[in-house]
Amino acid sequence: MSQFQYIVTKEDREAERSVKELVRANFTFSSRLMTKLKQKHLVKLNGETMQWWITPEAGDIITATLPEEKSDFPPEDIPIAVVYEDADLLVINKQPGVVVHPTKGKPCHTIANGLMQKMLEEGENYKIRFVNRLDMNTSGLLIVAKNSHAQDALTKQMNASARGLHKKYKAIVVGEMPADSGTIDLPLGRPDPEEVERWVLPVEQGGYPSVTHYQVLDRFHGHSLVELELETGRTHQIRVHLSYLGYPILGDHLYCNGDPFAYRRLHGEQRDRMPCSARSAVDRNDDCPRACASAAKDGAARGQGGKEIVSDLIDRQALHAFSLTLTHPVSGETLHLEAPLPADMLAVIAKLKE
Repeated sequence: MSQFQYIVTKEDREAERSVKELVRANFTFSSRLMTKLKQKHLVKLNGETMQWWITPEAGDIITATLPEEKSDFPPEDIPIAVVYEDADLLVINKQPGVVVHPTKGKPCHTIANGLMQKMLEEGENYKIRFVNRLDMNTSGLLIVAKNSHAQDALTKQMNASARGLHKKYKAIVVGEMPADSGTIDLPLGRPDPEEVERWVLPVEQGGYPSVTHYQVLDRFHGHSLVELELETGRTHQIRVHLSYLGYPILGDHLYCNGDPFAYRRLHGEQRDRMPCSARSAVDRNDDCPRACASAAKDGAARGQGGKEIVSDLIDRQALHAFSLTLTHPVSGETLHLEAPLPADMLAVIAKLKE
């Protein structure tokens, strides 16, 4: 349970600032949180409950204690790799293949369930608030706020025009990107509200401005290792932007053929995907139909259990959130955190470099 403290100054007293004004000015709480603090009498002056309108004396101590809240997801033994943790903030290195938050389609076996188990084991109790989200098959840094103030402050950093919170990713893409660096500025939207896929969509048709900066780190055997930084945070933004350029992320079953809606119109609703190994053949002008048919057969054989596998090299999209820079929501300290490339992506790189 986080507690904030402020010592009233001589200047505060001379300006006749009330307790409410001092709390609002020095703790930057949201209006919603301010209401909760007042209703539950969680703001005290020198340890005593008081009226918010009174004017405190110089040297008086104002304390604000955040309300206790908790989540009630069923605990499950799901590994949680902690990168940073304190009373207000938790950053973990999410493994691929695990959904972040329970949904109707995935009500359990999520990161939230693993966090509940972690809390039980460590005697903690807080409400799980995910500040950012990662797709099920994307790995890397995931931010969890332990209270509403931390969540509000970090969300403001993500939405600020100056981008106070910076996220960087690494991806292995199919094809050797010719430019060493660049910016993809293309609006994204949901062409079909009944489908999860996104694609490039004009703003006048419902698309949202979306900007991705990229830098090619290495090229090897028809593939590229790319570093990406988001200026906006749309769903599937990196995956769609790279696919639209013609360099889909290796193993991405949704976007390895480019526009999934155009592909569906051509091939029907069975949602077969051209495996990434076949896409490489297209880029190299090899015998595409033969390569695609062979790889599709192999992919179908591997894709049992409802998992769509479209690459001989990796069984998920090769995308990893490796770097995070933010301002701590309470201390104001600048945090720079990193998570190394996971084993499956390192294995792909090693194999391609052979």
